[in-house]
Amino acid sequence: MADWTDCLNFGISIAKQASEVILSAFQQQKEVKLKSSPADLVTETDQRVEKILISAIRNRYPHHRCIGEESVAAGECVKLTDAPTWIIDPIDGTVNFVHRFPFVAVSIAFTVNQQTQFGIVYSCVEDKLFHAQRGGGAFLNGEPLHASGQEDVSRCVVVTEIGAERDDLALSTMTSNIFRLLKLPVRGVRALGTAAVDMCQVATGGADAYYHIGMHCWDIAASAIIVQEAGGVVMDTDGL
Repeated sequence: MADWTDCLNFGISIAKQASEVILSAFQQQKEVKLKSSPADLVTETDQRVEKILISAIRNRYPHHRCIGEESVAAGECVKLTDAPTWIIDPIDGTVNFVHRFPFVAVSIAFTVNQQTQFGIVYSCVEDKLFHAQRGGGAFLNGEPLHASGQEDVSRCVVVTEIGAERDDLALSTMTSNIFRLLKLPVRGVRALGTAAVDMCQVATGGADAYYHIGMHCWDIAASAIIVQEAGGVVMDTDGL
């Protein structure tokens, strides 16, 4: 079995470099463009950070592939293959970034043979570095992470997101799901505005579950392995 620790350490180093760019722009006025809806935003910093990350990866590992959120949004056609592939969300929580709401993350996952080998989520403003390597456990700033293991839903805090969709069906589905959760009941429902950081809260045991519908691979690839390596379970809506 290949050891991808060198790639992991490199990924951590470029995530920290990306964080410096994000933090330098955090308090500044941003030029904002809309993508799919008024709640789906992109800034020059999103695009700049993605270019920095991909350029660094290609210089270090010229035969590796990259899938980046903003590259796909700009029309690049990508497909996950068996080749070593970096899956990148340069700023997870762009709306937070625009409004200076302090939950903004760089998310980097690395796959080989279409299986995630490690994930990195750097919550920039909090200076919290989450990472996990397959079979090696999950960590926050070097300290081991463990999911809560809570099985009594009435004692659970559940994390979710509103999402970017604003059509009637999407809003009705989202609000009805939250209504049903609260009626179970659960102890609380939370939303931080970044799927990567949301899922990492499950890895810490601070939240007991996370759900969201309509995710892209760059939203969850890194945080999913962090949850799994912390002892949590990741599944789709069919229970797979």
